[in-house]
Amino acid sequence: MGYFLGIDISTTSSKALVMDAAGKVIAVASSPHTLQTPRPLWSEQDPLEWWEAARLCIRSALQKAGISGDDVSAVGLTGQMHGLVLLDEAGRVLRPAILWNDQRTQDQCDEIHRRVGKSEFIQITGNVALTGFTAPKILWVKENEPQVYARVKHILLPKDYVRYRMTHEYAMDKADGAGTVLFDLKARDWSDAVLSKLEIPREWMPRTFEGTEFTGVVTEAAAQQTGLRAGTPVAAGGGDQAAGAVGMGAVEPGVVSLTLGTSGVVFATTPSALIEPDGRLHAFCHAVPGMWHFMGVMLSAAGSLQWYHDRLAPEMSFDDLIREAETAPAGCEGLQFLPYLMGERTPYPDPLARGAFIGLTLRHGRAHLTRAVLEGVSFGLKDSFTLIQNAGLGKVTQVRASGGGTRSALWRQILASVLDAELVMVNTTEGGAYGAALLAAVAAGVLSDIQSACDACIKITGSTSPDPLQVKIYQASYRVFQQLYPNLRDNFVQMSNIS
Repeated sequence: MGYFLGIDISTTSSKALVMDAAGKVIAVASSPHTLQTPRPLWSEQDPLEWWEAARLCIRSALQKAGISGDDVSAVGLTGQMHGLVLLDEAGRVLRPAILWNDQRTQDQCDEIHRRVGKSEFIQITGNVALTGFTAPKILWVKENEPQVYARVKHILLPKDYVRYRMTHEYAMDKADGAGTVLFDLKARDWSDAVLSKLEIPREWMPRTFEGTEFTGVVTEAAAQQTGLRAGTPVAAGGGDQAAGAVGMGAVEPGVVSLTLGTSGVVFATTPSALIEPDGRLHAFCHAVPGMWHFMGVMLSAAGSLQWYHDRLAPEMSFDDLIREAETAPAGCEGLQFLPYLMGERTPYPDPLARGAFIGLTLRHGRAHLTRAVLEGVSFGLKDSFTLIQNAGLGKVTQVRASGGGTRSALWRQILASVLDAELVMVNTTEGGAYGAALLAAVAAGVLSDIQSACDACIKITGSTSPDPLQVKIYQASYRVFQQLYPNLRDNFVQMSNIS
């Protein structure tokens, strides 16, 4: 039946994962990337470095698994979303890729809304134009590097440059395509209307494929460099969040993926192209054929606890901090924490938003402060859940949680009670790379469809149910939390002008 390879081109590294036909991970290897920040707020990488890192980690993973390239039945790809890779007619890289976390393009975002109309843009693409997305990056290059723009013939995303080096095909999956905000979300393909109004030639954009479709095969040249067999088919795969949801089994409505890392991501599969009217949620195509998803992004999730520990309690271990927080009551006797330490993205796309402790009294001690951080992050994540439910998804029945923050039993209990949903852990920990391998296995016909593949390969290893008493307390606390940012927004602006 063979083996399947999942390749993940993230910001920090390339990763190659070998999975057998039963869904078991056999080997994982990675190779690091470097990040370039030539100016404040800029973030770039050299696409040639992605290919070199991918080539090395593929060879290493095959060696660790004790197999040859002849044993690999198919390859799936995933990676960082929204990055801009510009190629000339011969497929040569024209400039360093501008990444998802680059912040130089606010003027271009405003220009997109002006040209298309903000409401119309949201209705077509499912999103507002944000600095992280691909479309404003293209306009920035046109305005600031016209000599580069004049040579552009192909536009790709990071993982799709690696696909090009593997297959010599210009192709992209529909999940990542939607993340460029140049897509017609409902049609699941490029929007001629948006491309026309932004004066981006349609012929620059690659063909798009569902996540379980093959986009090409490994060339002879790529086979020599990677150790794979020439002719090995390469599946479309998906952007990192969509492929990560597949790797967690969050592929049906009502089952939500929650990632509690430095940042926080809430990912919810939708059966149709639902759109949050004000664009406060990201709405993209899913890597699952014929499905879509909502996504909310919180900039300082577990990062809030990291900041709190490093700045206010560096002498304590995280475990000791959490044990102490367990002594504080749910709701922290009215104390609230706003987790906007880096501004915010969902539901408030506001770089000037700030963090705060609000409601301190003489009764409050360190235990209350620590627990307030855990609760405040949980309330911030609930903002995304609330938007998702109000936008038409309905009740969330299960939350599949991952990320470093979920190692805390206390935090899992707080999340389950704040969200009023069952919080579960699963046996898969490799996220997007594993999802890419599953997508490749379905493309090859070894697994019949994504839902069946997830049911067969992904198992629940633990569960946390809401505590009814905590649910009532947190419902009251959350109502207060929802009022804090709107009431403080003008103050945050004033604070930003104080040097």
